[in-house]
Amino acid sequence: MRTRALPDLAATERLAASLAALVRPGDAVLLEGDLGAGKTAFARAFLRSLTGDSALDVPSPTFTLVQTYDTPKGQVHHYDLWRLSDHRAMTELGWDDATDEIVLVEWPDRLGPLTPKHALILSLRPTGDDSREATLIGWPDRL
Repeated sequence: MRTRALPDLAATERLAASLAALVRPGDAVLLEGDLGAGKTAFARAFLRSLTGDSALDVPSPTFTLVQTYDTPKGQVHHYDLWRLSDHRAMTELGWDDATDEIVLVEWPDRLGPLTPKHALILSLRPTGDDSREATLIGWPDRL
């Protein structure tokens, strides 16, 4: 487990870019934190870094539940599971096929038994107006 202070949005974006450089097909990045913790801001920066497009439109998939992006490392499936009550709907959302590619999941507690065993778990916690603390668990061979 590693903890990092993120004093501003730029620090969150740098962390996202550094993790995007490490991700590979078959990986899962699970974003934990309360509402307003910075999960979507992290996801947006992560996807922009992976695609190489700093202006990429990255809407929160709160209502669509999943958005898919083509990147040089393969497809990335960005899930926002806030509205799900449990994991049973994940089959309809293409979860089984998506896990062969890269998955980025907000509200991963909804995955239950579908939670990937070798995921990177990133927990975000606000510490001030724009500052956050990030705790990273997993990927011991890469972090």
